[in-house]
Amino acid sequence: MQKIAIASDHGGFELKEKLLDYYRNKKIQMLDLGTYSSESCDYPDEAQKMCDAIRNGEADCGILICGTGIGISIAANRCAHIRAALLYNDDVARLAREHNNANIAVFGGRTMTFDEVCRRMDIFLNTPFEGGRHQRRIDKIETLK
Repeated sequence: MQKIAIASDHGGFELKEKLLDYYRNKKIQMLDLGTYSSESCDYPDEAQKMCDAIRNGEADCGILICGTGIGISIAANRCAHIRAALLYNDDVARLAREHNNANIAVFGGRTMTFDEVCRRMDIFLNTPFEGGRHQRRIDKIETLK
């Protein structure tokens, strides 16, 4: 069974809760890293929890959500071995996995609908990494300082 970690700040809390229900009904194991209410919190803290979970092998991949998806994706991508992609359309959802081997899907709780997010996440989960020339580029990303 695939295990997906999920985390959000207050701007993504409502969407996070809906996604937890959606994926539990699909028999996918979910790891809820918080936040656990709509009370204001800082997205870098939630991104750090996610990065730690991915790097420690607690989950196969992750979902991060803030109001727009921008701030939390910037924060996550500061962590080594993390490739967080803001999935703003269906093609990007496919290419994030196919070409970039993204390990975290990012969404905007205030800018994307539940249906859009579910569709894009399903594309993300069902798209394999192509490897080849794309692996060479990912290897170069790992050397950036």
